[in-house]
Amino acid sequence: MHTSPITRARKGTPRPVRVAACVALLVLSPLLPAQVEKPGIAFSAAEPGAPLPAGWKNLPVVKGKAMTQYTLVRDGQTTVLQADAEHSASALMHEGNIDLARTPVVAWRWKAAAPIKGADNSVAAKEDAPARLVFLFDGDKSKLSLRDRAGMGLAKIAGGEDIPYATLMYIWSTTAPPGSVIPNPRTGRVQMIVVSGQPGDSGEWQSLRRNIAQDYEMVFHEKPGRITAWGLLTDTDNTGSVARAWYGDIQFLGGP
Repeated sequence: MHTSPITRARKGTPRPVRVAACVALLVLSPLLPAQVEKPGIAFSAAEPGAPLPAGWKNLPVVKGKAMTQYTLVRDGQTTVLQADAEHSASALMHEGNIDLARTPVVAWRWKAAAPIKGADNSVAAKEDAPARLVFLFDGDKSKLSLRDRAGMGLAKIAGGEDIPYATLMYIWSTTAPPGSVIPNPRTGRVQMIVVSGQPGDSGEWQSLRRNIAQDYEMVFHEKPGRITAWGLLTDTDNTGSVARAWYGDIQFLGGP
């Protein structure tokens, strides 16, 4: 796991928002009560070529966009999830069955085949990533600043959908060092923490671990509300390129 200090990455010029404006399409309903089942996913328990696990849906981040393909494949002696994006953007999402009071830590493995040429997560028009772990949060929007509410309103105009109260992503990116926090160019209600993308990371499995509750409080300066949905996202629609990544098992654990 990278242990670099958290730094704030530069903001890009505000441009039409994509994931920020349309991430509300990923929220599944009806929602499950918190932690009615053990959270996480064991892709390793499935057979290669099997259907996606129950409770998971491949959903577009923007209506009409091409879909990223998520398939179960063999990697050595283990089954993993392979993501193939070709000018596409869709996320594999699950309802928010995570109780952060009990299991605030997420541990996972992923591997990206290569960086996405031309991608820059601080610029909306280039905002793609070979691998992301995404968490959507509920909250009282009336408590937000006028600036935040205005930004969310612009995001809705750009994408046609309300966005969640807050979105936290862990991303694979080469344009900022691990530990950097990249805000969405238009709304601070979407924050991305870089955890991979250093030279030598391409083509290598990485085992990562983050405290979601602590990270949320760090970037949003308040305690997190309920997680409404979470999942995985590999996207290349802005750069018009292709990308391949693999995701291993994801676990939710007690702190710290």
